Amino acid sequence: MKLDTDLYEILGVAKDADQDAIKKAYRKMAMQFHPDKNPGSKEAEEKFKEAAYAYEILGEPDKRAKYDRFGHAAFNQGAGAGARGFQDVDDIFASFSDIFGDFFGGGMGGGRSRGRGRSNGPSRGSDLRYICEVQLKDVISGLEREIEFETDESCTTCEGSGAAKGSEVETCGTCGGAGQVVTSQGFFSVAATCPSCRGQGKVVRNPCKPCQGKGRTRQGRKIRVSIPAGVDSGTQLRVSGEGEGGYRGGPAGDLYVEIRVRDDDRFERHGLDLLGNVQITYLQALLGSEIEVETVEGHAKITVPPGTNSGSRLRIEQMGVPSLRGNGRGSLYYEVDVELPSKLTKDEERLLREIATAKGESVLAPKKGFFR
Repeated sequence: MKLDTDLYEILGVAKDADQDAIKKAYRKMAMQFHPDKNPGSKEAEEKFKEAAYAYEILGEPDKRAKYDRFGHAAFNQGAGAGARGFQDVDDIFASFSDIFGDFFGGGMGGGRSRGRGRSNGPSRGSDLRYICEVQLKDVISGLEREIEFETDESCTTCEGSGAAKGSEVETCGTCGGAGQVVTSQGFFSVAATCPSCRGQGKVVRNPCKPCQGKGRTRQGRKIRVSIPAGVDSGTQLRVSGEGEGGYRGGPAGDLYVEIRVRDDDRFERHGLDLLGNVQITYLQALLGSEIEVETVEGHAKITVPPGTNSGSRLRIEQMGVPSLRGNGRGSLYYEVDVELPSKLTKDEERLLREIATAKGESVLAPKKGFFR
């Protein structure tokens, strides 16, 4: 590469481009001119090196600042990639393993994966999720629920080793315990899971019978979970240490109990408030009344003010859903539906016509059988 070549031009970015734009441009060029996509092309290899050289400087704010001020002269006195460029493709993979890990999922990159096998030490078990259905009344009061589920645990017979009693787990002779084997292919190396130990780095010659050499067994578990009042669908309760069992003596994961509240035919939930419906007669609506209504917890009395219309809402405070934070409860609302009679007795019709006449209301003249 010529020393007077502008590094911004190599990556095709403006001089005021931010670091994300520079990284994105480099990723694009690296993919375009990657040796694996251009086998045997010297021109692609050179462009691949030029892009890496430009990114090695512009990708680091301190080096970029020196380049912006002094140009290539800032890097002509020392060794390293920034001073001499990259001598081979393996240097590039080694320097930018995070970039190529994004491309290939960690499977390529000159020597980057060498010796990186699966950890054979203690490790934490996975977290588990359990769906728990509750009713609206449970949301109001809170409850304790016993739940049952199955999960993997370390085998108690072999203590998770997978080897039968009296025998030992051996280091894999194929990968030397690394869990991976590395082969060179042209300009780069490929790391693959060891076929002998399947990435474990260890081999069980005499497997434990209860777990068949896996070191894990499926076990049932039963625990009690406290569900507080005020939960809603989607609320997750964390139960520490009740998830999947750990590996090789590691700690267990956590259990997350996700709440699902069943629909209630009587009430709709709106945050901490509940909304139901109540039907009253036209006389109760006109004159007012005290009626009995159904609540989540039983029954209650509520006053209907005189002149109540259909669609009006009656409210009972502190009868809604409790706050999870303990800040009281919401309200219980009833939307009123005024029921009009489909038939009137003769006396009812007469009295209503007298009222209409007194108020000067224009109504239809009576017809035989109209209300009947």
